[in-house]
Amino acid sequence: MRYLDKQNIDEELTADNALVVGTMMHEALEIGMDKAIHNYFFKYPIISDEHETEAMKVEMIVSKAKEQLPPGGAFEVAIQTPDFIGYIDYIVPVGHNEYDIYDFKYTSKFDRYKYSAQLHLYKYFFEKAFPRRKIRDLYYFLIPKVGIRQKADESIITYRQRIRKECELVGVNVMKVNYDPDKVIKSLLNIKKAMEAKKFPTRENDYCFFCEYREICGIQNNKKEEKIMFQLPENKRRTISDAPRRTIWMYGAPFSGKTTFANGFPDPLMINTDGNTKYVDAPVIRIRDEVKQSGRITERTYAWEIFKDVIATLELKDNTFKTIVVDLLEDLYEHCRLYMYSELNITHESDDSFRAWDKVTMEFLTTIRRLMNLDYENIILISHEDTTKDITKRSGDKVTSIKPNLRDKVALKIAGMVDIVARVVSEDDKRTFTFKSDEVVFGGGRLKVDRTEIPLDVDELFNVYKAATEKAARSSSRPKNPLPETEVPYFSEEADKIAEETEQELNEAAEETEKPRRRVRRTRDKED
Repeated sequence: MRYLDKQNIDEELTADNALVVGTMMHEALEIGMDKAIHNYFFKYPIISDEHETEAMKVEMIVSKAKEQLPPGGAFEVAIQTPDFIGYIDYIVPVGHNEYDIYDFKYTSKFDRYKYSAQLHLYKYFFEKAFPRRKIRDLYYFLIPKVGIRQKADESIITYRQRIRKECELVGVNVMKVNYDPDKVIKSLLNIKKAMEAKKFPTRENDYCFFCEYREICGIQNNKKEEKIMFQLPENKRRTISDAPRRTIWMYGAPFSGKTTFANGFPDPLMINTDGNTKYVDAPVIRIRDEVKQSGRITERTYAWEIFKDVIATLELKDNTFKTIVVDLLEDLYEHCRLYMYSELNITHESDDSFRAWDKVTMEFLTTIRRLMNLDYENIILISHEDTTKDITKRSGDKVTSIKPNLRDKVALKIAGMVDIVARVVSEDDKRTFTFKSDEVVFGGGRLKVDRTEIPLDVDELFNVYKAATEKAARSSSRPKNPLPETEVPYFSEEADKIAEETEQELNEAAEETEKPRRRVRRTRDKED
């Protein structure tokens, strides 16, 4: 689904995301700790205590790892052939045209790498690309994770003190792997089988509930939901006085002008939770519990059920609205929680902590993703801002974070669904739409915006979109190299020679493949 059908689902971008933290560890060894931490922080809309803690762990362990890494090697050396592209984390010359290669792993599960084919493939294709060079030994450079969790009654300072003590006890494990050509053969056969596959049947199991491809797979909840079509209001402005698709999440203090700003978009429909529609003239749907009394029986329809009915109706596209506005997003999350409490027969997530938090999150994000996939010109999400939480830096200093009033785990997922996450700022009579983001201000999104802020005006925002999309189009139209280029930092002059000779041999190989067969043979004889 991800690689063949291109069904892109947002990754779980938590502070301890294995891919992101692993990249930080790699960069710390290659380009230095400060730059690595900067790049790690830059991948997140907002930095929390958890991010600072992960950076601290990597900082302590990598300092020990550098002491065990053999000097004089080169990082990220590319193997590029018509059949294989790979990047050796670290290659060290150990003799004339002879090298050892190392692959870095940030993990606590060392044993599973004994069975991996990765290093065997590196050796095979490296020697195939460069016949005059040989790989002597293969190593996994295993840097251990420290997986201590913070106790409920434990301060962040005490927690980090425990982490520091644990980091001092662990050490890097350098595991040698004996080359096995059968692993290369098996890997190539598996690739051949995958390339020839035509059907990919669903294999349902206990993990399916936690998979974000669940609905695309066709695996649904056991309970069948009866779809009730919601009656949309007429697309007509209430009396008080072929655009590109845009998805925006904006947040700010109460009464900063967010709802009024959203009201200025073309043909909007307001899906409102807090009743703050006094100064807007767009059609409105109120999302709230509906209670009906039938004799002594009280029938309750949860607000979340009503919201899902609205989404189902909007998916039919039997209307003329161009903009869908959700105001407020965090209220919908609370409605989702209450609905799931009823479904799970609990009073709080802690009643079933193993499943409840995940089920609430999955239910919310799955429905919001349906909203974001609606075929309308503009999808606008609105939230209040939260400035009640402090971040404790690794130095011990405290700073106040500014972010939407939503759980961090959920907020990070929502940020991955939109083009822009921006803050509405109201100071005196000036109201601005600011794209600025840093370690304490939540922001970002897929759209690369050059400006840091604009007046709170719809036309100004549309101009920003136009400039950003035109810039992206120009960038995508530039000719690209058939193989990726990498910038490789080196520790020694010997490593520089490796890079130069590697590039030269690749160029020679490319030239020879273009020459007539007889000419190639003569060239080889001369080399021999």
